[in-house]
Amino acid sequence: MSFKVQVMPSGLSYQLDEEESILDGALRHGINLPYGCRNAVCGACKAKLLSGKIDYKGITPTALSDEEQKSGHILFCSAIPRSDVSIEAKAVTSTSNIEIRTFTCNVHNIQRLAPDVIRLYLKLPETQRMQFFAGQYIDIILDDGRRRSFSIANAPHDDEYIELHIRHVNRGDYTSFIFNEVKENDTLKIEGPFGDYYLRENSTRPIILMAGGTGFAPIKGIIEHAIAEGITRPIFLYWGARAKKDLYLHEMAQGWEKTINLEYRPVLSDASSEDHWQDRQGFVHEAIIKDFPILNIYEVYASGPPAMVRAGHEAFTAHGMSEEHFFSDSFEFANDYKKPDTA
Repeated sequence: MSFKVQVMPSGLSYQLDEEESILDGALRHGINLPYGCRNAVCGACKAKLLSGKIDYKGITPTALSDEEQKSGHILFCSAIPRSDVSIEAKAVTSTSNIEIRTFTCNVHNIQRLAPDVIRLYLKLPETQRMQFFAGQYIDIILDDGRRRSFSIANAPHDDEYIELHIRHVNRGDYTSFIFNEVKENDTLKIEGPFGDYYLRENSTRPIILMAGGTGFAPIKGIIEHAIAEGITRPIFLYWGARAKKDLYLHEMAQGWEKTINLEYRPVLSDASSEDHWQDRQGFVHEAIIKDFPILNIYEVYASGPPAMVRAGHEAFTAHGMSEEHFFSDSFEFANDYKKPDTA
């Protein structure tokens, strides 16, 4: 049986799937409630149950004292409603409300997506979770204190692992280390989340997403979040790359067209005869301008190399885009610290 959750004082409400926790349902509906471990241990998701009945399905809520339980407090990360419920909890509405935390993660899995791109899955500790908005990034902290920043490629509701897409950068000591030395079950220290690059969910504007190279990573997280939330406004995804092999999750992007109101338009700047490429060629921002010569009604998200982001911003502004509706994540490289160490 499905039940309804109402969150006060915001008045937000949503419907749960059968046997779904209050938190899982909130994240699935794009409602950000504060949480930490998702295992009833840390207490970050503590809330007051105003009405209704819940249970924990065999989990002991160790983060609640006897007095708190008697006064009606619950841990919504593990609470399973047994009726319609109303809770008192403050929704997280901006990145400034999310706590930046440090985690020691295990390298769970490493996948080669392209000759120079790997996908890294980092396993958070069993009793911890990182709350983030789709599109934000984390820092990997090196032993000498230096940092390397990488965008999160998964959506907030799917937070058991942190997914990163890492390109091997020439002169990039750390990306060489990741490619050549890091193995599964190694540990990495991370901190986050950071950044104001995330999907503005309250907008009704059509969305244009422009990715360059591994700038696809945060956009992947944004799209997966949009799918989970059931966003229906039109989305146009432009992914710019040199050659077809650099579109390292091309089939995944094509599949999104079947699950959400999205059109995928890849663009190659240096296609070879071996690619047999019949689609768009040239610079990705120019392909967008060709398709949308007037941009005053659109919301644009750009992530990737700085030159691409700058060129896009200049061109889009000249074609009517409002500054307040342009959001960017520019991928920089530096020897010490830039955001991020990919391109």
